[in-house]
Amino acid sequence: MKDSQRPPVLAHRRFDADRHSFENLSLRDRFIRIHATNLWGAESSVSGLGSERHAAAAPSKTLPALLQSWAVQRLLDAPCGDAQWITDLALPCHYIGIDIVPEIIAQLQSRRSSANRQFLVADITSTTLPDADAILCRDCLVHLSYSNISRAIENFCRSNARYLLTTTFTQWEENRDIEDGDWRPLNFKGPPFEWPEPAAILNEGCTEAGGAYADKCIGVWLLDDIRQVPLRRR
Repeated sequence: MKDSQRPPVLAHRRFDADRHSFENLSLRDRFIRIHATNLWGAESSVSGLGSERHAAAAPSKTLPALLQSWAVQRLLDAPCGDAQWITDLALPCHYIGIDIVPEIIAQLQSRRSSANRQFLVADITSTTLPDADAILCRDCLVHLSYSNISRAIENFCRSNARYLLTTTFTQWEENRDIEDGDWRPLNFKGPPFEWPEPAAILNEGCTEAGGAYADKCIGVWLLDDIRQVPLRRR
């Protein structure tokens, strides 16, 4: 399906209708507002449709085995949102969830923390990241402007992680910039990113918008490969 034939998703339509409310807000305050108003419109998750359990059914099945096969001992979920789908899983590693919204983290710390699971307030674009073998950045960069995507990727590359798992749309043809908090698909193999082939692709079986975004995947890249991409391309 051509880009122009894909219908707009709920997250974009709702942000567009409330765009004036985000004028002059910082990145943190934008996401605090999105959380407080459930702006993206999911019934069971303030983190959007992709964070609902049924929408994450495919990665829920494949992620634990993938992490085990790559001997991942510490997974950083950056950002974790309300983490409802991933904290249901029996992960073969220590889990660290971070998010820019303090209220989300406070709730997770009180309800979901355990000896093998911790939650911290952090901004993926600027905070020094906890040590981890792999970074999961699902359903986030699609909501960020190019400038903040660049900051986040640079921050990931400064970390000690080896792998980056992030949302990519494999058939999307033309990436574009947006305002932070809005939504659009991204294909990280296309410009301005031009990342190499991922080490693995996990198709999410996305049914949103009548299956128009069925190419939604989690791409797995070696951060060493991303570090080699010239900065001008990001």
